[in-house]
Order: sequence, then structure tokens, then C-alpha cells
Amino acid sequence: PTPHGSLEIRARETAEASRTLGLAWRENLGLPNRSLQATLEARHQLAAVFRRTRPRWLFAPYWVDAHPDHSAATELVEAARFWSKLTKCDIPGEPHHPERIFYYYCVHLRQAIQPAFVLDISSHWETKAASIRCYESQFIVGRPTEPPTFLDRLRDEAAYFGKLIGTRYGEPFAVREPLGLRSFESFV
Repeated sequence: PTPHGSLEIRARETAEASRTLGLAWRENLGLPNRSLQATLEARHQLAAVFRRTRPRWLFAPYWVDAHPDHSAATELVEAARFWSKLTKCDIPGEPHHPERIFYYYCVHLRQAIQPAFVLDISSHWETKAASIRCYESQFIVGRPTEPPTFLDRLRDEAAYFGKLIGTRYGEPFAVREPLGLRSFESFV
């Protein structure tokens, strides 16, 4: 974990964030921190989770990021998505292929991004901010307390993307595969 965290602190923070978000399920595969790789074993483990949980959509960090674990996580999600559909293999469960991967942007690079779409998160911003505050050792301790704080910056970015789509707050996403719409009624 970060310089201000430990495995025990991060576990408590994760449990609190999970409660804040109202998660019914969360799983940690115990893969290494700061040395994550899309190994064959890690692909197998994650593909087994995809088969068991059968998600329709996956979310992964945007593929360009300064944090090596984030880039590796994206590679792992993409590989495990492919592996989860394979037949004639020893991965437990029935083959399953999640329909889409949506890529969210991390904070390590200050990029001028061009998202594929922006999701209106206005009604969820306070919950998102509260869940981030749960990770005090990662996002608050040791960071500047004078504005703009880390959370101020995230709020301002969400407000910027919300402004682009005519809402209070927005979350930008990237995709590698084209998105289809059944009608124009889906637009904000």
C-alpha cells in the first residue's frame, strides 16, 4: 500500500468503502501490490471469477497510466475476459464472455482526455466522494490540506465533465470497441 497504509488499514478502509457504496459482493484475489502482472495464473483466477459471477460489463483502468499496476490490471482484465469464454480448458464454470469493457481514467497522468462518453453521475457524486474518503491512508493522509485538495480536484473534474453534457457531475469513460444505441432517446 501507499506510504501511509498497511494491509490491515487498507482492509478496514475497503470494508468501510464497501458499506458506503452498499456493495452486496466484493472479492480480492490476493494478487500482489506494486508488482501486478497479467500472468497465466492471474488470468485463470480472474476468468474463473467472470464465469462464476457472469458480469455483463467490466470496468478497468484506462490503458495509458503511469502506475504500472493499473496498466497491468487492464491487461489482466482484457486477457481474463478472453479466457473466460474458452472451452476445453480447466477453468471452473461454464464459458462466459462479458459484453463490454469500459475504461475509467485514473489520476496519475494529467491527460487531456477525449472520452467515448460521459455518464451523468450527479445523483451519485456524494456517495462516490464518501467512498473515496474511506481510503484515508491512500487519498488524504500525507496530501496537502489547503485547497485544492485531492477530493476538490476530483469534484472539479466531475463538474467539468458534467458541464460538457449539461449535468452537474459526469464521469468520463473510454472504450476500445464501438458502442451501439437502440435509439437517440438514451442521450442526456
